[in-house]
Amino acid sequence: PTDTRGHLALRTSPLRPPCEAAERIFCWRGTTPAPLGTLDDPTLQYLAHAASRASLRDTSGYGSGLRKFHLFCDIFSVPEDARLPASFAVLHSFALWAATDPAPDDPVLGDTPRPFEPVSVTVVRKYLAAVRAWHIIQGWPAPLSHDDHQRINWSLRGLANMYTSRRKPMRPPITLAMLTALQRCLQLHDPFDACVWAMASCAFFGMMRFGEVSVKSRSDFSPARHLTRKDAFFGSDLRGQPYARLDLPSAKTAQPGETQSVFLTVQGDLCPLAALYNLARVVPALATDPLFSWRDSRGNTRPMVRARAIERVNGILLAHGWGTTFGHSFRIGGASFYLSQKVDPEIVRLAGRWRSLAYETYIRAFEQVASCHLAS
Repeated sequence: PTDTRGHLALRTSPLRPPCEAAERIFCWRGTTPAPLGTLDDPTLQYLAHAASRASLRDTSGYGSGLRKFHLFCDIFSVPEDARLPASFAVLHSFALWAATDPAPDDPVLGDTPRPFEPVSVTVVRKYLAAVRAWHIIQGWPAPLSHDDHQRINWSLRGLANMYTSRRKPMRPPITLAMLTALQRCLQLHDPFDACVWAMASCAFFGMMRFGEVSVKSRSDFSPARHLTRKDAFFGSDLRGQPYARLDLPSAKTAQPGETQSVFLTVQGDLCPLAALYNLARVVPALATDPLFSWRDSRGNTRPMVRARAIERVNGILLAHGWGTTFGHSFRIGGASFYLSQKVDPEIVRLAGRWRSLAYETYIRAFEQVASCHLAS
């Protein structure tokens, strides 16, 4: 079965009551009672539960992994008592299924009646971490040994090699010409447009993912996961040059509870600092309000929804003949800009918060637009 968004749907079960994603790790249970982890004393059991809960500062990221695991178990008819505690065979099978993206013409997988909902190998590892945390929270030992992880990683590495050649084409970067067109076409005194411009400028010069400056929906905003006004700091460096720092409460490459910082500097007419100051002037807000927010006709402060911002940006780019099927990447555009300015690639990596040099990502992107940045 699928849900209203076309995603595979979980079977209903009293063991998995409806709750927020961050609460699944606590509220979803198994059929087998966990062994006692303390003496049989209510006070000690309460302390163990409270300490276990406090060990995880941010559990929102675990909810999707736990949902995916039970979805796999539903599809392959894994009984409830084999889900918690889960064996190596179950978790190895889960990892294989979650990372597999079968081609329609695959002689074995192409006609299988079992559905797939593939994610990247990196995400699969996060899903396994979620299942591990669920076991521990529910009073069970971690389900996988070091050797078990080695065997699963061997399989995941093989799957990654199999599907490397079938990755989606890399999105083309936003260029300075595109950014300039956006600034000229947006009405910077308008709350909505002022917000879109601040997002665009910060995403480009801060090499940020667009999901870090926007929300999926109005109700999706959470100060624990999204930037607020109090997360933006302005100061001067040792040379007296102004800069801004945005402290991300949650990021794709960050561990749960880890804060990553984005540093922005003065950048001429397209300056992100000026864009943030303009946003603060046009859309005054409370410290706990979304950083990238706008005000509707009734004066309500709203977080900027990703789809609406992209619609506005794409409308301008399309009018200038820059529309593409995949959209443009501000993050890669910013990286290619800095490389064109002969910034050390290692500095670009650190500022862009890439875990590795990732030459296949931003060097290739720079090659695509080198003439745009280097032409006199």
